[in-house]
Amino acid sequence: MADGVVLVAVIDDDDAVRDSLSALLEAEGYDVNTYPSGPAFLDALPDALPACALVDVRMPEMDGLELQRRLAAAAPTLPVIIVTGHGDIAMAVKAIKAGAVDFVEKPFPDRTILDGIGQALASREEALSREARRRDIDRRLDRLTAREREVFERLARGSSNKVVARDLDISPRTVEVHRARVMDKLQARSLSHLVRMAVIAQVDMGDI
Repeated sequence: MADGVVLVAVIDDDDAVRDSLSALLEAEGYDVNTYPSGPAFLDALPDALPACALVDVRMPEMDGLELQRRLAAAAPTLPVIIVTGHGDIAMAVKAIKAGAVDFVEKPFPDRTILDGIGQALASREEALSREARRRDIDRRLDRLTAREREVFERLARGSSNKVVARDLDISPRTVEVHRARVMDKLQARSLSHLVRMAVIAQVDMGDI
């Protein structure tokens, strides 16, 4: 059973599939919105942003792969499960490579769909947690001065104080002062913590 109110979207051009999935999911405690096409679903965003989307891979107007591509930009934390016929496995594999959390082959047991949604919701929570951490680190990075940012990037890359001093043409003692300020502003517990923060924030350190 779903915990709390969890909205699942079903996007499929087959009326019977939409009706059967809606009945199954509602019986399990999910709220369900159904859409006959990809464009219809996109038109409903972001007002009706679900926690998970079940997307048929082969639909007129816009196939599941194209819908998934657009959702990656419009709703990057939305987990997508691709529903595929036997002849569409290659397309489903492409969808997985493009970021879909799972694909389910028709005809599917109810348990398979429910387990897939459970896994998708778990992946969504992880994605939301990572995004919240990234935003928090970005806010901390914004507190750094331009020089502190230069020191931070070099430290995160693994450069020693002496190397940083040489690169920036400043004294090692000045690097130590900047390093202390960087650690304080970022609330980094250690150098390894600082490096992990750089990775989470996807800091582009380039070829320094």
